[in-house]
Amino acid sequence: MFHNPFRNLDRKKLSRSSDLLKAQNDYFKIVNKRIVIFTFIIVILFSCIAIRLLFIQIRDYDEYTEKLASYSSKQQRSTTPRGLMYDRNGKAVANTVSSHNITYYPQEGITTDEKWELAKKFAKQFDYDISYMTDSDYQDMYMFLSEDSGTSLLKESELKLKAEETEKLIRSRITDEMLNKIANEATKKAYGVYQAMNKLPANQTKVVIEDASNEDVAYLIEHKSEYPGFDVDFGSWKREYPYKYSLRDVLGNVSTSKQGVPAEDQQYYEALGYSLTDRVGTSGLEKQYENLLSGTPKVSEITVDDNGIAVLNEISSGKKGYNLYLTIDIDLQQKVDEIVTNVLKKYAGKSGREYLDRAFVVLMNPNTGEIYALGGGMKNDDGEIIPYASGTYLETYQVGSVVKGATVYMMLNEGIQTASSTVDDSPMTIQGTGVISSYLNYGAVNAVTALQKSSNVYMWKSVIKLAGGNYVPNEALNISQAQTESTYELMHRYYSMFGLGVATGIDIPNEAVGQSSYPDTAGILLNYSIGQFETYTPIQLAQYVAMVANDGKRVQPKLVNKATEVNSDYVVFENKTKVLGTLGTNNKNIETVQEGFRACVTSSFCGVGLSSLKEDVAAKTGTAEVSITTKDKKLVELVNQSLIGYAPYDNPKVAFSCITPTSSNNNSSVAESLCSTQIMPSILEEFFKIYK
Repeated sequence: MFHNPFRNLDRKKLSRSSDLLKAQNDYFKIVNKRIVIFTFIIVILFSCIAIRLLFIQIRDYDEYTEKLASYSSKQQRSTTPRGLMYDRNGKAVANTVSSHNITYYPQEGITTDEKWELAKKFAKQFDYDISYMTDSDYQDMYMFLSEDSGTSLLKESELKLKAEETEKLIRSRITDEMLNKIANEATKKAYGVYQAMNKLPANQTKVVIEDASNEDVAYLIEHKSEYPGFDVDFGSWKREYPYKYSLRDVLGNVSTSKQGVPAEDQQYYEALGYSLTDRVGTSGLEKQYENLLSGTPKVSEITVDDNGIAVLNEISSGKKGYNLYLTIDIDLQQKVDEIVTNVLKKYAGKSGREYLDRAFVVLMNPNTGEIYALGGGMKNDDGEIIPYASGTYLETYQVGSVVKGATVYMMLNEGIQTASSTVDDSPMTIQGTGVISSYLNYGAVNAVTALQKSSNVYMWKSVIKLAGGNYVPNEALNISQAQTESTYELMHRYYSMFGLGVATGIDIPNEAVGQSSYPDTAGILLNYSIGQFETYTPIQLAQYVAMVANDGKRVQPKLVNKATEVNSDYVVFENKTKVLGTLGTNNKNIETVQEGFRACVTSSFCGVGLSSLKEDVAAKTGTAEVSITTKDKKLVELVNQSLIGYAPYDNPKVAFSCITPTSSNNNSSVAESLCSTQIMPSILEEFFKIYK
């Protein structure tokens, strides 16, 4: 009988089919269960979304409506009036007064040609100043007015260059003759207006005329429909300085609306939330205290009416800046300015003082660092004496023997000399140098008499000993370069400790520090000890002598005491006295220096003018030999004359410094120090009329 060979296989297959069916059923159950779970999750998610939408539409409706409005609207920021600056007695030295600006915001859909025609019409009617326009602006004008944008100035091969390169070439080939040919004065004014109308950012109102005249304002208001997009901003302001040029360069400047934020500071101000068109302090105290003087900007929403004209709707009125109270006494400041100016008028450029053209004075409270006055004057090329108070912290000079107080202190502190030890002040002869000496031969001098008489020899012999050398007449100093450098570093530390050659920390930008370098010969150490190597500012000299006056505390000078809320005595900022360093608890050495400074006055070595004052004065004069190269390349030997001091001697109220650079010709018969004979006696007399 024939057997089916596949029967057993089929039976096995059939037996497995029930298992397969069962597995399929289990699979369908799992899938169905997962679908149910997934559906449930979707329902929950949609329920959450529905609930969230319900909350947004009902509970958070106002909040999101406001956000939508802010995202879809255009806003205008306007700087609010700056805080005022007052002197120490409450007299306003920098006011903020209202002014009117003529502004422009483009109509919707206005074309370039329409805007240019509007600019020409505006320039024809209104007084527009183009003195601010630069060469780059005029080059832009040429390319704007040229039919071919200036490409006719290029060679055929140059047309294939990159756009940046072709523009650079075009600009370099535009001459004044081309500019005058393509545009007369009226066209130049019109382009200036057009340029102001297109200033970035596009969605901000542009200031076309700042501090517009009453006549221009009145005309625009009356004929506003003829100048679509132009308007008058009645909420603007400007700075006024009641005391005119007095301390003007120290108070600083504020940018105009056209200038806005200086290009070099854009990133800094943008990080602080400023708009590029915001007015900011650009120099002096205006810049230093920008964060206090500038207020919270006014914010307005820009909407457009049916005629496409922008309308400003105020959202936030902003807040005026804080008021600053300076340490300056403006009445005393004016007296200082007057005295400095009169002395320069009398002596600058005269016989023996042909190269004298400036003078500087600093008056400072030695205990608090408050600056009473910064006096500075400079003779310009026209022969006028202009205020230059900022020169007291911007200019550096070799100052001569006024540094001897710090030198004597160093020698006492290092044990090179004692208060009673003496040095024979007689001419010194050093191999390779020749004969060097003090102004006169003073014989035996100690620390006090060395300062009193300004002995150079005392300083030189002391510094040779400090460097490990030994003075032997007619021989070399035998001080190695390593000893020279290590001694220089020690001396520099001492002078820096007194504030010489380091930043004083005065609260104003761009303070100069002075020039210094490593000496290449041991002989330079001798010059260093008498103020003939490094250069210092008048403010550094004032900080140094204040340290002598207050028994060894280096106090940071300051020009601002505090800031207050507008129309309130509430103090939002206080510039407290800062002590930057001290000479320690042993004040015997500084007392010796004080005695030397006082002896300089009582013996009239510092001038009869100081010794004749009612108040007891301590002081030290200085003369530094310098050379300059004149305009006709002639080398001229001159002297810088300086004076430092304080008064009253027993209870100092004021520390002062004075310097007249290139005061007289070297070895001239005109040798008297203008600081000690003319300037400071008169200034101190005025000071003690106020601060008795």
